[in-house]
Amino acid sequence: MEGKRKRKLSVAIITFNEEKNIGDCIRSIESVADEIIILDSLSTDRTKEIATSFSKVKFYESPFPGHVEQKNKAIGFCSNDWILSLDADERADKTLVHSIDSFLESETTTVDGFKIARLTYHLGRWIRYSGWYPLRRYRLFQKDAATWVGENPHDYIELKPGSIGKVMKGDILHYSFTDFSHQITTINQFSSIVAYTRYAKGERFSLAKTMFKPFGKFLEIYIFKFGFLDGIPGLWIAIASAFSTFLKFAKLYELDRKYVERPSNVRKEYGKN
Repeated sequence: MEGKRKRKLSVAIITFNEEKNIGDCIRSIESVADEIIILDSLSTDRTKEIATSFSKVKFYESPFPGHVEQKNKAIGFCSNDWILSLDADERADKTLVHSIDSFLESETTTVDGFKIARLTYHLGRWIRYSGWYPLRRYRLFQKDAATWVGENPHDYIELKPGSIGKVMKGDILHYSFTDFSHQITTINQFSSIVAYTRYAKGERFSLAKTMFKPFGKFLEIYIFKFGFLDGIPGLWIAIASAFSTFLKFAKLYELDRKYVERPSNVRKEYGKN
């Protein structure tokens, strides 16, 4: 396939203790990648050993300042004009791999970035509602036309003004949580990051938001985004999302009242470039 291609592709992945995921992630995309950039935030497991066993991988290490900052840093290590950004717990499905290969073989393009749908597996099934699918975001883009932005850890690619984007066929398969306990652990971690980030930007505790926002989030996920069509997992997702919303405000309260300088599960290097 590579001999026919008119353009080359870099794949950028950030990691931290991803020994259970990184191999499958790389295998899903290596057939269309010219290089695979791994930017690791000092893993203590076998992530480096597994990743560097693949010939196309270029492995770098750096302390973790935040999701947006680390993903932009990973882009900086890419040597090709076109970049596909993946998380370690994601895979490219066969349709997506074929779409990427066809694009790389095409003669010309006026597109600067492609949005790709992400399909998440959770609680024994693929989640097709609850606001989780298709949730298309830019993931394949020209290096000089895009940057990671957003509120950590909820980052996303933004194309520069005047850029042209399209939707690409295929899905990114997301194996986000091993079980419900893993989801709760992630919610606890991410809500701490959000609270810490918002406090640093000047946001302060609001009792009214703490009381009403979680209920609104449940209705949004379960009713307005059809979470009920995902069965019991959809109900669990809606409840967990409401709980996550509550945690963000509860932790903002701790910070606002100076009970803590930072949530205990936020790494010390977080927020430092």
